[in-house]
Amino acid sequence: MAGETDEQLMARAMQGNRTALACLVERYYATVLGYLYRLVGHNRPLAEDLSQEAFLRLAQQDGYDSRRAFRPWLFAIATNLARDHFKAAATRRTQAGLERAALAIADVAPGPEEHALASEQGAAVAAAIGQLGEEYRAAILLRFYHGLSIQEIAQALDIPLGTAKSRLSVGTRRLRTLLVDTSQGAHP
Repeated sequence: MAGETDEQLMARAMQGNRTALACLVERYYATVLGYLYRLVGHNRPLAEDLSQEAFLRLAQQDGYDSRRAFRPWLFAIATNLARDHFKAAATRRTQAGLERAALAIADVAPGPEEHALASEQGAAVAAAIGQLGEEYRAAILLRFYHGLSIQEIAQALDIPLGTAKSRLSVGTRRLRTLLVDTSQGAHP
């Protein structure tokens, strides 16, 4: 199974092969969890719930077109679950709290100056990403944290290629502005 492509494994999983499905879960659970963790504002319990739901949905699929790339399809499932979660009325009230929690993320452990500077920068980037709209945040995370191509991002988010390019461009520009504003505010 280790030599099989994701698409081959998914096709076998659709035929009821539990070992193929388990292999896909093993390959991608940590990646999907990391993506959702960043997407939902660093709320680990929520990211874990959504990750489990993504793989449950994967297992419940009626069919799979093996000509479609598996990875963007899986990210599409995860993204849609996060969107659905935040559309629910009960979670709208907590989103502001999640964004505040994302802003509070920082590694305050003492260490060498370089480590402290890297932690500060990482916290600033995480906070700035948390301030982006969900559509820009998803595109940025898929591109820069998970290495998806623009075509794969378009597939994962179920948007036209031009829209994916635009979201990356606008999101990157907004992220840069947020980071510049933060650095100028910290160092007058």
